[in-house]
Amino acid sequence: MSESRVDRLAKIVGTSVFIGYFPIFPGTVGSLPGLIIYIVLSLKFAAFNGLGIAWSVLLGAIFVGGAIAADRCERIYGNDDKRIVIDEVWGMLVALQGVPLQAKWLIIGFLMFRFFDVVKPYPARKAERLGGGIAIMLDDGIAGAYSAVIVCLLRLLAG
Repeated sequence: MSESRVDRLAKIVGTSVFIGYFPIFPGTVGSLPGLIIYIVLSLKFAAFNGLGIAWSVLLGAIFVGGAIAADRCERIYGNDDKRIVIDEVWGMLVALQGVPLQAKWLIIGFLMFRFFDVVKPYPARKAERLGGGIAIMLDDGIAGAYSAVIVCLLRLLAG
């Protein structure tokens, strides 16, 4: 039986253009497009500096599209399969909102996001257990929010 166009599109989005197929550390590798998107948009467009309406629309669109794709990918691959990495892209973007384009803050944001995504502090683990595409996206958004708070606090402490 041939694959439907909807399934193909879901795989492209859900795996972040097949990055989720990377054989080792797909979650970490899957976070890199979020970092790259943040840097490129922040350099190219002032409206995408991690704050404001344009940023909120981008995050909302990725969340909705990612949740739909992740839900469909779960039917194809199985429950929260490692190939589904659109949630890492979105979570990384959440983690970097408002972070200045300085290597140290981008690296700290990336490392904090990976830490919180793996550890899954409350309520991330609880959100993950809800199941489906929204849960896949939500737990990474929570990890991203924790990361954003830590980076913000570290920036305040650094002066």
